[in-house]
Amino acid sequence: MQGSCVVLGLLCCLVARVGSYTPWDLSWSARGDPSAWSWGAEVHSRAVSSSHPVAVQCQEAQLVVTVHRDLFGTGRLINAADLTLGPAACKHSSLNAAHNTLTFAAGLHECGSVVQVTPDTLIYRTLINYDPSPASNPVIIRTNPAVIPIECHYPRRENVSSNAIRPTWSPFKLCPVSRGEAVFSLRLMSDDWSTERPFTGFQLGDILNIQAEVSTESHVPLRLFVDSCVAALSPDGDSSPHYAIIDFNGCLVDGRVDDTSSAFITPRPREDVLRFRIDVFRFAGDTRNLIYITCHLKVTPADQGPDPQNKACSFNKARNTWVPVEGSRDVCSCCETGNCDAARALRRLNPWSDGTAARFRRDAGKEVAADVVIGPVLLSADPGAVGQQQEGGDGAAVTEPSVGTGLVCVAVVVALAAVGVAVGIARKGCTRTSVAA
Repeated sequence: MQGSCVVLGLLCCLVARVGSYTPWDLSWSARGDPSAWSWGAEVHSRAVSSSHPVAVQCQEAQLVVTVHRDLFGTGRLINAADLTLGPAACKHSSLNAAHNTLTFAAGLHECGSVVQVTPDTLIYRTLINYDPSPASNPVIIRTNPAVIPIECHYPRRENVSSNAIRPTWSPFKLCPVSRGEAVFSLRLMSDDWSTERPFTGFQLGDILNIQAEVSTESHVPLRLFVDSCVAALSPDGDSSPHYAIIDFNGCLVDGRVDDTSSAFITPRPREDVLRFRIDVFRFAGDTRNLIYITCHLKVTPADQGPDPQNKACSFNKARNTWVPVEGSRDVCSCCETGNCDAARALRRLNPWSDGTAARFRRDAGKEVAADVVIGPVLLSADPGAVGQQQEGGDGAAVTEPSVGTGLVCVAVVVALAAVGVAVGIARKGCTRTSVAA
C-alpha cells in the first residue's frame, strides 16, 4: 500500500512539472558583464546559441545585442521583423543567415533607453520586444508577445583607460548647487529597503518600493521632494496612456484610490532621501505588461519648512484626510482640491527669502530639479508564474501547476484508484476460489 502511494505521488509530480512548463515564459533578462567592457575596444561575448539566445556587448558609447532566431529553444525560427530594440522599436542593424542571428547596435541613449544613476554606477536599461505577426488565420494564436530586459553597467568613478574619459552624451541632468553638482536618482528597493531589487517578476498585488535620492558636493543640507510621478508605457511621461501617481506638488494621489496602500514612508531616513510605495498595476490592453515611471524631483534648503509647493503628502483612508511626512497638515489641504498653485506667484517673486539663497544657488532663476525615469518594470504575464532574478545573474522562472494540471492529476488519481480496486477484487476472488477448492 505504501509503495502504491509513493508511485502515485511521483506520477502526480511528473505530470505537474510537464503540464506547467511553457516555452513562452521569458521571465529572464540579458545583462552585459560589467567587467567585460572597455573604452575603445570591442568586447567579444559568449557565442549566441539556442540555449543562450541573447548576448549583450556593453561598449564605450553603444550597446550591441545579438539574438538567435530560435529564441525559445524549440527549433522554430521567429520572424526577424518581429524583434525590435527599446521602446522606440529600433530595427536590427544586421542579419546573419548562416548562424540565424540578428544584431542590434544602438547608442546608449538611443531607442528610448533609460539611465539609472547610483553612487558608483551608471545603469542603462532597455529591452528586446518580440511582437509576433498575426497568423494567416486570425482566429487562432500560436505565440505570445515577450519582453527581454537588457542592462549595461558602467562605473562612475573609475578611469578605465590611460586617456581621460570625455563622453559626448549627457547621462543625467546636472543641476548647479553651490560649488558642486546635484545628482538625482530613483531606485527600486527590496521589501526591507536594504538593497536594490530587479525590475522583473512583479505581479498584480505586489508593492513597488521606490527610493528618491539626491547627492551633491555642496555642504548645504538639502531636503528632497517628489513633485510629481507619471507612469506610462514608454520613458516619455506625456505619452498616451499615462497615469498620475504623484501630482499637485507632492500629493500621492494613487493612495486616494480605493483598494490601494500607496503612501510615502515616514519618517525619512535622511533629509535628502524620500521613500514611497505604490501598488503594482498595469495598463489595460497592454500585452507587454510593463510600465515606466517618470518623476520630477527637486530640493529645498533643509531649514526651510514644507509648504503647499514643497511637500510630501499621503492619504490616510482610516481618517479620511491627507497627512504630510513633515510639517503641519495645512500644507496638504490643497491635495483634495487639486489647486496647489496659489503660492506660486509669491514664490516666483522671492523663491529663496532667507540668507541661504546666496550660499545655496548660483542661478536663482532656475529650480534645482530634474526629471528621472525608472523602468521598465516588468509584470509576469502568467499570474501563476513569478520570475525571480538575483542581481548579477540570470533569472529563473518558477511556475506553479495550473488548473488544467490539477485536473490531470485528479484523473490520474481516479484511474489508479480504479486499478487498485480492480486488483483487490481480483485477489479476493482468487482467494475464495482456492478456499472452495
